[in-house]
Amino acid sequence: MPFSDEPAPESLPPAEAVLNSLPLPVLTIGPDERILRVNHAAELFFDASARLMLRGRLRDIIPFSSPIIALVTEVRRRRSSVSEYRVELVQPRSGTERSVDVFATPLRDEDDSVVLMLQERTIADKMNRQLTHRGAARSMVALGAMLAHEIKNPLAGIRGAAQLLEQESDEEDRLLTRLICDESDRIVRIVERMELFGDERPVERGPVNVHGVLDQVKRSAQSGFARHIRFVENYDPSLPPVLGNRDQLIQVILNLVKNAAEAIGTDTVEGEITLSTAFRTGLRLQIPGSRERVSLPIEVAVRDNGPGIPPDMLSDLFDPFVTTKVQGSGLGLALVAKIVGDHGGIVECDPVPRRTAFRILLPMSSARDGRESAAER
Repeated sequence: MPFSDEPAPESLPPAEAVLNSLPLPVLTIGPDERILRVNHAAELFFDASARLMLRGRLRDIIPFSSPIIALVTEVRRRRSSVSEYRVELVQPRSGTERSVDVFATPLRDEDDSVVLMLQERTIADKMNRQLTHRGAARSMVALGAMLAHEIKNPLAGIRGAAQLLEQESDEEDRLLTRLICDESDRIVRIVERMELFGDERPVERGPVNVHGVLDQVKRSAQSGFARHIRFVENYDPSLPPVLGNRDQLIQVILNLVKNAAEAIGTDTVEGEITLSTAFRTGLRLQIPGSRERVSLPIEVAVRDNGPGIPPDMLSDLFDPFVTTKVQGSGLGLALVAKIVGDHGGIVECDPVPRRTAFRILLPMSSARDGRESAAER
Protein backbone atom coordinates (compact mmCIF):
# COMPACT_ATOMS: atom_id res chain seq x y z
CA MET A 1 0.00 0.00 0.00
CA PRO A 2 1.79 3.15 -1.19
CA PHE A 3 0.03 5.68 1.04
CA SER A 4 -0.97 5.67 4.69
CA ASP A 5 -3.20 7.83 6.88
CA GLU A 6 -0.82 7.42 9.82
CA PRO A 7 0.78 10.63 11.08
CA ALA A 8 4.38 11.31 10.17
CA PRO A 9 6.99 10.02 12.65
CA GLU A 10 7.73 12.46 15.42
CA SER A 11 11.41 12.32 14.54
CA LEU A 12 10.70 14.40 11.43
CA PRO A 13 10.94 18.17 12.05
CA PRO A 14 7.87 20.33 11.47
CA ALA A 15 7.57 22.25 8.20
CA GLU A 16 8.43 25.55 9.91
CA ALA A 17 11.71 24.15 11.25
CA VAL A 18 12.62 22.85 7.79
CA LEU A 19 11.80 26.24 6.25
CA ASN A 20 13.92 28.12 8.78
CA SER A 21 16.86 25.78 8.25
CA LEU A 22 17.09 26.73 4.56
CA PRO A 23 19.99 29.13 3.84
CA LEU A 24 18.06 30.95 1.08
CA PRO A 25 15.31 33.57 1.63
CA VAL A 26 11.83 32.05 1.21
CA LEU A 27 8.53 33.97 1.33
CA THR A 28 4.89 32.97 0.83
CA ILE A 29 2.82 35.67 -0.90
CA GLY A 30 -0.98 35.67 -0.58
CA PRO A 31 -3.50 36.63 -3.27
CA ASP A 32 -3.66 40.25 -2.12
CA GLU A 33 0.18 40.48 -2.19
CA ARG A 34 0.27 40.13 1.58
CA ILE A 35 3.30 38.38 3.03
CA LEU A 36 2.04 35.25 4.75
CA ARG A 37 5.27 33.49 5.78
CA VAL A 38 9.00 34.21 5.85
CA ASN A 39 11.97 32.18 7.02
CA HIS A 40 15.00 33.31 9.02
CA ALA A 41 17.12 33.75 5.87
CA ALA A 42 14.51 36.18 4.50
CA GLU A 43 14.70 38.23 7.70
CA LEU A 44 18.47 38.54 7.28
CA PHE A 45 18.23 39.24 3.56
CA PHE A 46 15.70 42.07 3.91
CA ASP A 47 17.14 43.24 7.26
CA ALA A 48 13.67 43.17 8.86
CA SER A 49 11.98 41.03 11.48
CA ALA A 50 9.32 38.49 10.55
CA ARG A 51 6.80 40.37 12.71
CA LEU A 52 7.35 43.56 10.70
CA MET A 53 7.32 41.81 7.31
CA LEU A 54 4.14 39.84 8.04
CA ARG A 55 2.27 43.10 8.61
CA GLY A 56 2.96 44.34 5.09
CA ARG A 57 2.76 43.51 1.44
CA LEU A 58 5.34 42.42 -1.11
CA ARG A 59 5.72 45.96 -2.47
CA ASP A 60 6.81 47.13 1.00
CA ILE A 61 10.06 45.19 0.64
CA ILE A 62 10.33 45.05 -3.16
CA PRO A 63 9.79 48.09 -5.44
CA PHE A 64 6.53 48.07 -7.39
CA SER A 65 8.48 48.32 -10.66
CA SER A 66 10.56 45.21 -9.90
CA PRO A 67 10.26 42.24 -12.30
CA ILE A 68 9.59 40.08 -9.22
CA ILE A 69 6.10 41.59 -8.89
CA ALA A 70 5.32 40.65 -12.50
CA LEU A 71 6.83 37.22 -11.91
CA VAL A 72 4.39 36.50 -9.08
CA THR A 73 1.48 37.54 -11.33
CA GLU A 74 2.78 35.27 -14.08
CA VAL A 75 2.93 32.29 -11.73
CA ARG A 76 -0.68 32.84 -10.71
CA ARG A 77 -1.76 33.13 -14.34
CA ARG A 78 0.08 30.02 -15.51
CA ARG A 79 -0.38 28.00 -12.31
CA SER A 80 3.15 26.70 -12.79
CA SER A 81 6.66 27.48 -11.62
CA VAL A 82 8.61 30.35 -13.19
CA SER A 83 12.27 31.30 -12.70
CA GLU A 84 14.20 34.40 -13.66
CA TYR A 85 17.92 34.98 -13.38
CA ARG A 86 20.03 38.05 -12.63
CA VAL A 87 17.18 40.25 -11.46
CA GLU A 88 18.35 43.60 -10.07
CA LEU A 89 16.63 44.14 -6.74
CA VAL A 90 16.76 47.49 -4.91
CA GLN A 91 15.44 47.29 -1.36
CA PRO A 92 13.28 50.33 -0.53
CA ARG A 93 14.31 50.54 3.14
CA SER A 94 18.09 50.48 2.74
CA GLY A 95 18.58 51.37 -0.92
CA THR A 96 20.86 48.33 -1.26
CA GLU A 97 21.00 46.91 -4.79
CA ARG A 98 21.50 43.18 -5.26
CA SER A 99 21.47 40.81 -8.19
CA VAL A 100 19.34 37.73 -7.46
CA ASP A 101 18.00 34.60 -9.11
CA VAL A 102 14.26 34.28 -8.42
CA PHE A 103 12.33 31.01 -8.21
CA ALA A 104 8.53 31.23 -7.88
CA THR A 105 5.99 28.42 -7.67
CA PRO A 106 2.27 28.21 -6.80
CA LEU A 107 1.36 26.80 -3.39
CA ARG A 108 -0.97 23.92 -4.15
CA ASP A 109 -2.78 23.89 -0.81
CA GLU A 110 -3.64 27.60 -0.87
CA ASP A 111 -5.41 29.29 -3.78
CA ASP A 112 -3.38 32.01 -5.51
CA SER A 113 -0.57 31.87 -2.94
CA VAL A 114 2.94 31.89 -4.38
CA VAL A 115 6.22 30.75 -2.83
CA LEU A 116 9.23 32.93 -3.64
CA MET A 117 12.83 31.80 -3.18
CA LEU A 118 15.74 34.18 -3.81
CA GLN A 119 19.37 33.34 -4.41
CA GLU A 120 21.83 36.21 -4.32
CA ARG A 121 24.02 36.18 -7.41
CA THR A 122 26.80 38.14 -5.76
CA ILE A 123 27.82 35.15 -3.63
CA ALA A 124 28.73 33.06 -6.67
CA ASP A 125 30.14 36.09 -8.48
CA LYS A 126 32.30 36.93 -5.44
CA MET A 127 34.02 33.57 -5.68
CA ASN A 128 34.85 33.98 -9.35
CA ARG A 129 35.99 37.58 -8.97
CA GLN A 130 38.07 36.77 -5.91
CA LEU A 131 40.06 34.22 -7.91
CA THR A 132 40.58 36.90 -10.57
CA HIS A 133 41.75 39.40 -7.93
CA ARG A 134 44.24 36.87 -6.57
CA GLY A 135 45.50 36.13 -10.07
CA ALA A 136 46.02 39.84 -10.69
CA ALA A 137 47.89 40.15 -7.40
CA ARG A 138 50.16 37.22 -8.30
CA SER A 139 51.01 38.80 -11.65
CA MET A 140 51.94 41.98 -9.78
CA VAL A 141 54.47 40.01 -7.72
CA ALA A 142 56.66 39.30 -10.72
CA LEU A 143 56.01 42.72 -12.25
CA GLY A 144 56.89 44.54 -9.03
CA ALA A 145 60.16 42.63 -8.62
CA MET A 146 61.11 43.31 -12.24
CA LEU A 147 60.32 47.02 -11.99
CA ALA A 148 62.28 47.38 -8.77
CA HIS A 149 65.41 46.03 -10.44
CA GLU A 150 65.06 47.35 -13.99
CA ILE A 151 63.58 50.81 -13.40
CA LYS A 152 64.69 52.20 -10.03
CA ASN A 153 68.41 52.09 -10.84
CA PRO A 154 68.14 53.88 -14.24
CA LEU A 155 65.80 56.43 -12.68
CA ALA A 156 68.43 57.28 -10.09
CA GLY A 157 70.85 58.00 -12.93
CA ILE A 158 68.32 60.14 -14.77
CA ARG A 159 67.54 62.13 -11.64
CA GLY A 160 71.25 62.66 -10.89
CA ALA A 161 71.90 63.89 -14.43
CA ALA A 162 68.97 66.29 -14.17
CA GLN A 163 70.34 67.72 -10.91
CA LEU A 164 73.73 68.32 -12.55
CA LEU A 165 72.11 70.07 -15.49
CA GLU A 166 70.08 72.20 -13.10
CA GLN A 167 73.23 73.74 -11.62
CA GLU A 168 74.26 75.23 -14.98
CA SER A 169 70.82 76.05 -16.39
CA ASP A 170 68.89 79.28 -16.61
CA GLU A 171 65.52 79.73 -14.92
CA GLU A 172 63.49 78.39 -17.83
CA ASP A 173 65.58 75.23 -18.16
CA ARG A 174 65.50 74.70 -14.40
CA LEU A 175 61.75 74.26 -14.66
CA LEU A 176 62.34 71.36 -17.05
CA THR A 177 65.05 69.74 -14.93
CA ARG A 178 62.84 70.06 -11.84
CA LEU A 179 60.03 68.40 -13.79
CA ILE A 180 62.37 65.51 -14.63
CA CYS A 181 63.27 65.09 -10.94
CA ASP A 182 59.66 65.28 -9.76
CA GLU A 183 58.42 62.76 -12.31
CA SER A 184 61.33 60.43 -11.52
CA ASP A 185 60.42 60.59 -7.82
CA ARG A 186 56.77 59.86 -8.66
CA ILE A 187 57.70 56.76 -10.66
CA VAL A 188 59.90 55.53 -7.81
CA ARG A 189 56.99 55.90 -5.37
CA ILE A 190 54.75 53.85 -7.70
CA VAL A 191 57.42 51.14 -8.02
CA GLU A 192 57.89 51.03 -4.25
CA ARG A 193 54.14 50.50 -3.79
CA MET A 194 54.25 47.72 -6.36
CA GLU A 195 57.08 46.05 -4.46
CA LEU A 196 54.57 45.38 -1.69
CA PHE A 197 52.96 42.82 -4.01
CA GLY A 198 56.21 40.85 -4.00
CA ASP A 199 56.05 40.09 -0.29
CA GLU A 200 55.13 36.39 -0.28
CA ARG A 201 55.89 35.74 3.39
CA PRO A 202 53.02 34.16 5.33
CA VAL A 203 50.82 36.70 7.08
CA GLU A 204 51.18 36.58 10.86
CA ARG A 205 47.58 36.44 12.05
CA GLY A 206 45.79 36.32 15.35
CA PRO A 207 42.53 37.44 16.99
CA VAL A 208 41.79 41.08 16.13
CA ASN A 209 38.98 43.29 17.40
CA VAL A 210 37.76 44.75 14.11
CA HIS A 211 35.95 47.58 15.91
CA GLY A 212 39.29 48.70 17.33
CA VAL A 213 40.65 48.76 13.78
CA LEU A 214 37.71 50.85 12.57
CA ASP A 215 38.02 53.29 15.49
CA GLN A 216 41.72 53.84 14.81
CA VAL A 217 41.09 54.45 11.10
CA LYS A 218 38.25 56.86 11.91
CA ARG A 219 40.41 58.89 14.30
CA SER A 220 43.21 59.05 11.76
CA ALA A 221 40.86 60.11 8.96
CA GLN A 222 39.06 62.77 11.02
CA SER A 223 42.33 64.37 11.99
CA GLY A 224 43.47 64.61 8.37
CA PHE A 225 41.97 63.97 4.96
CA ALA A 226 38.36 63.40 6.15
CA ARG A 227 37.97 66.19 8.70
CA HIS A 228 35.12 67.69 6.63
CA ILE A 229 33.13 64.42 6.46
CA ARG A 230 30.56 63.04 8.90
CA PHE A 231 31.12 59.45 10.04
CA VAL A 232 28.25 57.10 10.89
CA GLU A 233 28.91 53.89 12.83
CA ASN A 234 26.61 50.89 12.60
CA TYR A 235 28.34 48.10 14.52
CA ASP A 236 27.27 44.68 15.72
CA PRO A 237 28.42 44.78 19.37
CA SER A 238 28.43 40.99 19.66
CA LEU A 239 30.82 40.51 16.74
CA PRO A 240 33.55 37.92 17.48
CA PRO A 241 37.22 38.64 16.74
CA VAL A 242 38.61 38.41 13.22
CA LEU A 243 41.48 36.09 12.33
CA GLY A 244 43.86 38.62 10.83
CA ASN A 245 46.83 40.94 11.01
CA ARG A 246 45.89 44.19 12.74
CA ASP A 247 48.34 46.44 10.89
CA GLN A 248 47.35 45.07 7.49
CA LEU A 249 43.64 45.35 8.27
CA ILE A 250 44.19 48.98 9.27
CA GLN A 251 45.94 49.51 5.94
CA VAL A 252 42.98 47.98 4.06
CA ILE A 253 40.27 50.00 5.86
CA LEU A 254 42.30 53.21 5.74
CA ASN A 255 42.70 52.79 1.98
CA LEU A 256 38.96 52.30 1.51
CA VAL A 257 38.08 55.26 3.76
CA LYS A 258 40.59 57.47 1.93
CA ASN A 259 39.07 56.46 -1.41
CA ALA A 260 35.61 57.25 -0.04
CA ALA A 261 36.72 60.68 1.19
CA GLU A 262 38.32 61.52 -2.16
CA ALA A 263 35.17 60.36 -3.99
CA ILE A 264 33.04 62.69 -1.83
CA GLY A 265 35.43 65.58 -2.44
CA THR A 266 36.36 68.58 -0.34
CA ASP A 267 33.54 70.79 -1.63
CA THR A 268 30.68 68.50 -0.59
CA VAL A 269 28.67 69.94 2.30
CA GLU A 270 26.88 66.75 3.41
CA GLY A 271 29.61 64.17 2.86
CA GLU A 272 29.04 60.99 4.83
CA ILE A 273 30.98 57.75 5.34
CA THR A 274 29.28 54.84 7.07
CA LEU A 275 31.36 52.16 8.82
CA SER A 276 29.42 49.00 9.63
CA THR A 277 29.96 45.44 10.81
CA ALA A 278 27.70 42.40 10.77
CA PHE A 279 27.75 38.65 11.32
CA ARG A 280 26.68 36.74 8.19
CA THR A 281 26.13 32.99 8.30
CA GLY A 282 26.19 30.54 5.44
CA LEU A 283 29.14 31.73 3.31
CA ARG A 284 32.04 29.31 3.00
CA LEU A 285 35.02 29.59 0.64
CA GLN A 286 37.24 26.75 -0.50
CA ILE A 287 40.94 27.45 -0.06
CA PRO A 288 42.82 27.20 -3.41
CA GLY A 289 44.87 23.99 -3.62
CA SER A 290 42.99 22.40 -0.73
CA ARG A 291 39.68 20.72 0.04
CA GLU A 292 39.33 22.76 3.21
CA ARG A 293 36.43 25.20 3.29
CA VAL A 294 36.65 28.29 5.48
CA SER A 295 33.64 30.14 6.85
CA LEU A 296 33.60 33.91 6.27
CA PRO A 297 30.95 35.19 8.68
CA ILE A 298 32.39 38.61 9.57
CA GLU A 299 31.42 41.50 7.31
CA VAL A 300 33.07 44.93 7.42
CA ALA A 301 31.63 47.61 5.12
CA VAL A 302 32.69 51.12 4.13
CA ARG A 303 29.95 53.16 2.42
CA ASP A 304 30.01 56.70 1.08
CA ASN A 305 27.53 59.06 -0.55
CA GLY A 306 29.87 60.17 -3.31
CA PRO A 307 29.04 60.12 -7.03
CA GLY A 308 29.49 56.36 -7.34
CA ILE A 309 31.62 54.23 -9.66
CA PRO A 310 31.04 54.04 -13.43
CA PRO A 311 29.40 50.66 -14.27
CA ASP A 312 31.95 49.89 -16.97
CA MET A 313 34.76 49.91 -14.37
CA LEU A 314 33.23 47.49 -11.89
CA SER A 315 34.55 44.26 -13.43
CA ASP A 316 38.15 45.59 -13.44
CA LEU A 317 38.01 47.70 -10.29
CA PHE A 318 40.53 45.62 -8.32
CA ASP A 319 42.98 45.23 -11.20
CA PRO A 320 46.27 47.20 -11.08
CA PHE A 321 46.32 50.68 -12.68
CA VAL A 322 42.49 50.92 -12.83
CA THR A 323 41.39 54.18 -11.20
CA THR A 324 38.82 56.97 -11.46
CA LYS A 325 41.24 59.56 -10.05
CA VAL A 326 43.14 61.94 -12.30
CA GLN A 327 46.30 61.65 -10.18
CA GLY A 328 45.68 58.10 -8.91
CA SER A 329 48.11 55.22 -9.47
CA GLY A 330 45.41 52.53 -9.51
CA LEU A 331 47.31 50.34 -7.04
CA GLY A 332 45.32 50.98 -3.84
CA LEU A 333 42.39 48.62 -4.51
CA ALA A 334 44.70 46.01 -6.05
CA LEU A 335 46.66 46.01 -2.79
CA VAL A 336 43.41 45.80 -0.81
CA ALA A 337 42.43 42.72 -2.85
CA LYS A 338 45.82 41.12 -2.21
CA ILE A 339 45.78 41.69 1.55
CA VAL A 340 42.19 40.49 1.93
CA GLY A 341 43.02 37.46 -0.24
CA ASP A 342 46.07 36.71 1.95
CA HIS A 343 43.66 36.69 4.90
CA GLY A 344 41.49 34.12 3.11
CA GLY A 345 38.69 36.67 2.70
CA ILE A 346 36.65 38.35 -0.03
CA VAL A 347 36.31 42.01 -0.97
CA GLU A 348 33.50 43.24 -3.17
CA CYS A 349 32.07 46.54 -4.38
CA ASP A 350 28.30 47.04 -4.22
CA PRO A 351 27.55 50.16 -6.27
CA VAL A 352 24.29 52.08 -6.02
CA PRO A 353 23.62 55.43 -7.75
CA ARG A 354 25.08 58.24 -5.60
CA ARG A 355 26.41 55.67 -3.14
CA THR A 356 29.25 53.15 -3.08
CA ALA A 357 29.85 50.32 -0.61
CA PHE A 358 32.91 48.12 -0.23
CA ARG A 359 32.22 44.95 1.74
CA ILE A 360 34.91 42.69 3.18
CA LEU A 361 34.12 39.17 4.40
CA LEU A 362 36.69 37.66 6.77
CA PRO A 363 37.18 34.46 8.78
CA MET A 364 36.46 34.38 12.50
CA SER A 365 39.21 33.70 15.00
CA SER A 366 38.75 30.70 17.29
CA ALA A 367 40.87 28.85 19.81
CA ARG A 368 42.45 25.48 19.06
CA ASP A 369 39.55 23.71 20.73
CA GLY A 370 37.08 25.57 18.54
CA ARG A 371 35.97 28.11 21.13
CA GLU A 372 35.84 31.80 20.36
CA SER A 373 39.09 33.50 21.34
CA ALA A 374 39.51 36.91 22.91
CA ALA A 375 40.26 39.76 20.51
CA GLU A 376 43.19 42.11 20.82
CA ARG A 377 42.20 45.43 22.31
